[in-house]
Amino acid sequence: MPHENFNDLAAFAMVAKERSFTRAAAKLGMSQSALSQTIRALEERLKLRLLIRTTRSVSPTQAGERLLRTVSPRFDEIEAELKALGELRETPAGRIRITAGEHPAVSILQPALKRILFRYPDVGIEIIIDHGLRDIVSEGYDAGVRMGEQVAKDMIAVRIGPDMRMAVVAAPSYFKDHPVPKTPQDLTGHNCINIRLPTYGGIFPWGLEQDGREVKVRGEGQLVFNSLAMRLNSALDGLGIAYMPEDQVLPHVKKGRLVRVLEDWCPPFPGYHLYYPSRHHSSPALTVLIEALRYRER
Repeated sequence: MPHENFNDLAAFAMVAKERSFTRAAAKLGMSQSALSQTIRALEERLKLRLLIRTTRSVSPTQAGERLLRTVSPRFDEIEAELKALGELRETPAGRIRITAGEHPAVSILQPALKRILFRYPDVGIEIIIDHGLRDIVSEGYDAGVRMGEQVAKDMIAVRIGPDMRMAVVAAPSYFKDHPVPKTPQDLTGHNCINIRLPTYGGIFPWGLEQDGREVKVRGEGQLVFNSLAMRLNSALDGLGIAYMPEDQVLPHVKKGRLVRVLEDWCPPFPGYHLYYPSRHHSSPALTVLIEALRYRER
C-alpha cells in the first residue's frame, strides 16, 4: 500500500467514529460528496468494504472496525504530539479544556482565572460544567476536577482544595412549621431539596456519618435540581431543607438566614483534585494551570 498519503485513512477514522458523513465532513472541513469519494477510493484501493451505509446510519464493517482500532490511536497520538510541539515556546500558550462539577468550577476554578489569564494572555481556558464522570481522553478534555476518591487510578491527580464538609440547612421560617431534626432518620419527615446526578443514576443520597457509622438518606421533597445556586436559593426562601457544601452556606448561617442542623453527622472528607492522563504530555499551559490551582496548606 502506498505510504505517501494518509488523508483517506484520517477521513475514514472520522466517519467511523462519528457514524455520520455529515458530522465527519463538518469536522474535516470538506463537502460530503468529496468525503464520500475519498472513502470509496480507499475501499477500492484496499479492495475491502469498510463502511455499511444506510439512509439513516453509517457503521463500520468487520474490516472497518479492525482498521479503526489500528489507525485511530495513531492519529490521536500524532495530534497530541503536534499540539505539544506547537506549545513548546517560552510563553505558555494554547487552550485548556476542563470538565468539572458546578461547585469546584465556581469555588476553585473561577477564582484562579485572574491569576492565570492576566499573566499569560496566550492561554485560553474552557470550563464545561458537568456532574457526570467523564472519560476525559476520549471526549477531548485536557483535565477534569472531581473528588479525590472519584479519580481513576490511571490518572495523575493534583490536590487543589482542602478537606470539605457538607451541611444540612434550612431557613428559620422553615423551622417555624417543621421540627428540627435530631437524627438522620428524622429527615424522612421533611421537605428535602434534592439534587439529581447522572453519576448516581438518580437522586443523590445525603451521606451522613458519626463515629464511623454511615447513613445514606434519600429524603422526599417537592424540589429536585442539578444546580447549586437553585438549591441554596430555595433553602433561603424557606422551601425546604438542603444538603449543601459547607462553604456555600456558612456566610448565611452566620447572618442568621439559615439554620444548620445535624452538624455532628457531617465529618470532613477529601476535597477536590485536578486529574489528567498519566501518559498525557503536560503542555506549558496545563503546567501553569496546575501550579495556579495546587493546594498548599497554610
